[in-house]
Amino acid sequence: MEASMSVSSAGGRRLPVRLNLRDAGTLFGLLAIAAVFALATPNFLSQHNLINILQQSSINACVALGMTLVIISGGIDLSVGPTAALSAVLTATMIVSGVPMPLAFAGGLLVGLACGFVNGALISIAGLQPFIVTLGTLSLYRALALIFTNGTPVLGLPHAFRALFNGTIGPLPIPVAIVAVVSLVAWFVLRKTPLGEYILAVGGNEEASRIAGVPIVRTKIATYMISGALAFLAAMILIGRLGAAEPVLGNLWELDAIAAAAIGGASLMGGKGSVVGTLLGAVVLGEMRNGLTLLNVQAFYQLLATGIIIIVAMLVDRFTRGAG
Repeated sequence: MEASMSVSSAGGRRLPVRLNLRDAGTLFGLLAIAAVFALATPNFLSQHNLINILQQSSINACVALGMTLVIISGGIDLSVGPTAALSAVLTATMIVSGVPMPLAFAGGLLVGLACGFVNGALISIAGLQPFIVTLGTLSLYRALALIFTNGTPVLGLPHAFRALFNGTIGPLPIPVAIVAVVSLVAWFVLRKTPLGEYILAVGGNEEASRIAGVPIVRTKIATYMISGALAFLAAMILIGRLGAAEPVLGNLWELDAIAAAAIGGASLMGGKGSVVGTLLGAVVLGEMRNGLTLLNVQAFYQLLATGIIIIVAMLVDRFTRGAG
């Protein structure tokens, strides 16, 4: 028996959105990988290491949540890494220059939103393909970050800034708590708001959504702006940990984010995805890399394992859809 829920489609039809069994499958995979590493190394299941896995997964989870919304809408965002870098170096420069942190955060957030707006506008208004647009802005935003900093990192971030992202709330590191809050908001937006229904409808059938009067342009722009904002937030978590903002920050973040969403059950064809599944996917990648590191496995074998997991996830999704 397959548990499911439904949302209104553009034509008034109720679209089933299968969640529980797909998420349960991802959870089973996470636990199976954990069991293997627990047998291979006694330190894997220690409380310190488990918290470390969550903290290491927080950046990818944050970016992947935004990516999931974009994928559900039928798009893709390859520019999340450069968006994070551009917003990070601008925010760090403002803070180092003496701008109050709330204003610096607001400025960096506006940069992330603006990058998402450009992506969404080119895709929804100009009618360009998401892959091509975000491939172009990947280079554009990275170049702007490099030009702005002359290719050098922004150093000297104050302790007060770093403390915002390096402390704990009870037993949880602050980055994990931030991702938990973002996840709740993303789930609420996707499942309980008109915007969430629009995103699902547009990704499921854009032409039917247009005929039914769904605001296609606003929906796509809003989705890419959310992705840009979460890329900014992930950048703040990282530079808070490092104490510096580099213009090359976020390299290959887009691939990790797509991988987490795909492992979590998001369909690259659009119309299907899960916040819970994406979080589990991010943790799967995090625990795998952590476990292989504990076993002293070289980095290129970690890439091999990541690729295999992504392909297996896609095969599972393909046969699941075929069976449905």
